[in-house]
Amino acid sequence: MINRLTTLLTLLALLSGCVTETVKTTAVPILNTYETSLPSDEVLDIAVVVFDPGIADVDPEEGIYPEIRRAEATFMARELALVLDDQGVWGASRVVPSPEHITDVLVTGAIEQSDGEALSLAIRAVDAQGRIWLDKQYAGTTSRYAYQQTQRVKKDPFLAVYRDIANDLIAVFKSLARSDRLAIRDVSKLKFAQSFAPEAFEGYLSDDEGALTRAVRLPAESDPMMARIGAIQQRNHIFVDTLQGHYDNFSGSMDGPYNEWRRLSYEETVALRELENEAQTQLIMGGISLLAGIAAATSDDRNVRTAGAVGIYAGGGLIKSGLERRAEANIHSLALEELGQSLEAEITPQVIELEDRTIQLSGTIEDQYGQWREILSDIYAAEIAELPTDISQPSP
Repeated sequence: MINRLTTLLTLLALLSGCVTETVKTTAVPILNTYETSLPSDEVLDIAVVVFDPGIADVDPEEGIYPEIRRAEATFMARELALVLDDQGVWGASRVVPSPEHITDVLVTGAIEQSDGEALSLAIRAVDAQGRIWLDKQYAGTTSRYAYQQTQRVKKDPFLAVYRDIANDLIAVFKSLARSDRLAIRDVSKLKFAQSFAPEAFEGYLSDDEGALTRAVRLPAESDPMMARIGAIQQRNHIFVDTLQGHYDNFSGSMDGPYNEWRRLSYEETVALRELENEAQTQLIMGGISLLAGIAAATSDDRNVRTAGAVGIYAGGGLIKSGLERRAEANIHSLALEELGQSLEAEITPQVIELEDRTIQLSGTIEDQYGQWREILSDIYAAEIAELPTDISQPSP
């Protein structure tokens, strides 16, 4: 009996020594760039689609707040685009609302985890030919010090994640031959042309055995239809550039409350985990104390029975303490929910100013982008109607 009691008390002592550790530092990699001068015809445009917020199958018990995730989906895509722009390699690095956007390299992503302490993104990057550049998960964990920055120019707490993605992208770019880069640009232009005039540009592209799309032929440099397509593409670039102003304003208005939310979310997440661990430990310790007390209470030894009574009392107290801490953890969860609701007020739609008109974004950006594409189609149809019928001839 004494041996069993000793064993239980020893286990109790071991459990009481368990602690939770918090990450103290976060290493941010150097942002890689292109070391030599790059010919202008090899420069590729890159677009980052607003991320999938990852809320399709949200379990309310997981502590994921849809209104925050939707805001993060735009904010994080913009953060990645800014890091790509800092590399000074890409022709343009833009945030776009739809994966239907045609460009040289398209990056899509999904938020798998974001709670202020940890960030996990599933990233996929594909060029116009269908070549997969990236298809992997990027994750990072920050520390409380990342939210205590006092310098004038603050860094995103998860800058390391964005730089890892950017560095992998440029590594793929460097591995491509000049002919590959030129081919990507040609296919991108022809895909854009086909999206407006599929019949006129039919037969210009084909898929090879490696599943890459290649240009079978190219339009003549003097082709007036291709010239009209080029003008339409420039208008589209202007519109997408205007969207960048919207995304900048959105991120700017969101930056303050979002960083504050992330800081509080970090503290709540860490506190919640520590409370849950401590509560679980205390429940186990309380159970062991009860078992030890009950075992001792059945002893013939009076002193052991007395110790058993004390153990039963102490065990009950530990269980009560553990349940109280779980209740406190629930309070932290409710605090997180309130923080998420307060952030929702900071993400109202904004107005986009174009050269000749003002567009009110009363719907989603995806809807506005679709309407803009329809406008471009109307412009193209009106201009093409003035041209001779058989003008789009391939170059020899």
